[in-house]
Amino acid sequence: MATYFSKEALKFLRGLKRNNDREWFAERKAVYERELKTPMLALIAEVNEAMLAFAPENVRPPQKAMMRIYRDIRFSPDKRPYKIHQGAWWARTGLEKTSGGGFYFDVSSTEVTIAAGVFMPEREQLLAIRRYLVDHHGELRALLAGKKLKAKLKEFDGQKLTRPPKGFAADDPAIDLLLCRQWGVSTRLPVESATKPTLLKEILERFKVAAPVVALLNAPLVSKPRKPMF
Repeated sequence: MATYFSKEALKFLRGLKRNNDREWFAERKAVYERELKTPMLALIAEVNEAMLAFAPENVRPPQKAMMRIYRDIRFSPDKRPYKIHQGAWWARTGLEKTSGGGFYFDVSSTEVTIAAGVFMPEREQLLAIRRYLVDHHGELRALLAGKKLKAKLKEFDGQKLTRPPKGFAADDPAIDLLLCRQWGVSTRLPVESATKPTLLKEILERFKVAAPVVALLNAPLVSKPRKPMF
């Protein structure tokens, strides 16, 4: 049976948005564990099972894929201790500690977000992807223009630079993609979709059509196996 979230889960998220402090959370931690954490882990496990067929490299243990509700406030002027959504991130095997291409899902008090791509590449990864797109931009364009993908997801703006990155020509045929600092697709669904048995289906339909985009973006980031010497 497909997992989905209860109305109590959304009520908790609405309350957390209004009362983002440790005392409020501590008093309701059991609610968080029961209504958000437990179903999220179950949902991730169900996504994993299906992803074996189209993105096996991105399957991760549920505890690793689920993102912490606690914010890292060490270097942030915003000292609110908790995120106001519960998210999950399916990184590619071998890129777990970096920011390669992956799949993302979260539920907040107002919407459901489903996305896939490269969001926060490290400097070396950014350069590697740009170099790769010089020769493979046509492939990425074809994938992003696919009817099935466009029916389910929208390409995001990419946080584009205003000038060509160092080492790349302004007249390069791939320049619109080279200006990007992130690549991928996403959609936002009404929050009510989180409380319906069709939630798993909504996620998987979008992850599946986005999988070739994720694979292409990861291609320059994954170490190639060494050829045998003999």
